[in-house]
Amino acid sequence: MKKEYMITTERLGLRRWLAQDLEPFVEMNRDPKVMEFLPKQLSRAETEQFLDRIEKHFSTHGYSLYAVDNRISGDFVGFTGFQWATFISDFTPCVEIGWRLPYRHWGKGYASEAAAACLHHGFQVLDFPEIVSFTSVINLRSIAVMKRIHMKFRFRFGHPKLPPEHRLYEHVLYAMKREEYSSAHHIDRCVLNG
Repeated sequence: MKKEYMITTERLGLRRWLAQDLEPFVEMNRDPKVMEFLPKQLSRAETEQFLDRIEKHFSTHGYSLYAVDNRISGDFVGFTGFQWATFISDFTPCVEIGWRLPYRHWGKGYASEAAAACLHHGFQVLDFPEIVSFTSVINLRSIAVMKRIHMKFRFRFGHPKLPPEHRLYEHVLYAMKREEYSSAHHIDRCVLNG
């Protein structure tokens, strides 16, 4: 079955979700390594609800968290994309870029490659004035991706959906404005179509 990609890079294709993505998505969201810096691992029912929210976001906004494939092997390698962050905070509502990959696909540069392609799409096609990303201060792998795609540290904040004593309460916010993107260096692997 030929997949229709909304965004492509040298190695990756980003697209709408298919029924066949559910099983690897469930597996990814149950993996304690993958979910280490998120509040909890997700059950099958919770992953199904998450996928439903992703699809509703696509229907409402025309963009969301894209399923990501390795275009050579066809393997599902997680998600990257956008969602509206609407919890109560000084910087919300805002467009957030995020990513999540199965553990076996870590260390290959996929997160940075897909996220850089999304930044391009977000600023050049979707015309976002600003894109943010945030994570726990202890999630050094995700912070490294934010830095590699040239997002800039803005500030620390306590996540309002977590109690202050929670190990993930303290977060960092990185962001990029459209005018900052136009002068940023692009990652070499991001050969973009769309």
